[in-house]
Amino acid sequence: MAAQINPSILSADFARLADEARAVEGADWLHVDVMDNHFVPNLTLGVPVVESLARATDTPLDCHLMIEAPDRWAPQYVEAGASSVTFHVEAAAAPVRLAREIRAKGARASMALKPATPIEPYEDLLPELDMLLIMTVEPGFGGQAFLDIMLPKIRRTRELISKHGLELWLQVDGGVSASTIERCADAGADVFVAGSAVYGASDPAEAVRALRNQAEGATAKASWACDH
Repeated sequence: MAAQINPSILSADFARLADEARAVEGADWLHVDVMDNHFVPNLTLGVPVVESLARATDTPLDCHLMIEAPDRWAPQYVEAGASSVTFHVEAAAAPVRLAREIRAKGARASMALKPATPIEPYEDLLPELDMLLIMTVEPGFGGQAFLDIMLPKIRRTRELISKHGLELWLQVDGGVSASTIERCADAGADVFVAGSAVYGASDPAEAVRALRNQAEGATAKASWACDH
């Protein structure tokens, strides 16, 4: 599949979210980070803001829930207008049941792993998901430096996806920029969350296009893509 770029509104101007959403209308998704100051040490936005964003943009919303008790709260984000909802496996009580509930409500179900969480114990869960998110920084704050030690984990995850013949998107989030996106694509990622690399640019829409071109160029030469 073609590379997808998901600008993260965590790096946008929260006082102008509707305008900031329109500034990246060429993006594939708009990434919305939800933090509760419990699962991660930061507090951002919640269901009401997602409802408002869904009304303000035609770009589908990709909600990343960095919260405790996602089993309770995730379905509300689908109802608020999210087209994709990501929960953290470290916080979910029943990840398979939650993924099925998200899908049943009409959204794509995604599961996120913090940097220290290995993928291998969750191999059997992959068919229940539409996307897997590998965090390439510790979740909680934008603008962090990319963790290169996550690249082998991305490769292992791509190998598991291929092993099972799944149409599963592999997303990376954290420190994704012009200097790191090609390494992520070469390792096997095909969905890229970019915050400051997009919203810190003078032309966010052009930044999205440039990042997509870089990712697609790297994917075309990647061994995992050539096997398909």
